[in-house]
Amino acid sequence: MKDNLTRCRQRFSNYQKSLNHLNLTVEKESLNDIEKAGLIQFFEVSFELAWKVIKDYLESEGYDVKSPRETIKTAFTHGLISDGTLWLEALEKRNLALDIYDDKILEELQELIINRYYPILNNLNIYFKKIF
Repeated sequence: MKDNLTRCRQRFSNYQKSLNHLNLTVEKESLNDIEKAGLIQFFEVSFELAWKVIKDYLESEGYDVKSPRETIKTAFTHGLISDGTLWLEALEKRNLALDIYDDKILEELQELIINRYYPILNNLNIYFKKIF
């Protein structure tokens, strides 16, 4: 269990770096095509690290979680995150983004990242900063 907390702290450090990159892109007034691709990539990496930080933390607290979906549901149930439905939606969109090259869908995803998913990722950062 102690190893999970150490791993959680290390992963959280990486999460903060990734979230910083996402933040820089989110705050830009307008994005060129390369920056749009970067926004999606930063979201994918940040989201992946986010659920793994949560998983490591839950395991350090004695919970047995395996998948991203199970991790998100457990985190919501135990108050680590406040909007489980939005997190599950972000998970689905993250998975979809890996295989989609349709410009219209990518534009929608960019809006969702900026307006809905970045805020929940940032809230997670604030939560864990208080713990660590």
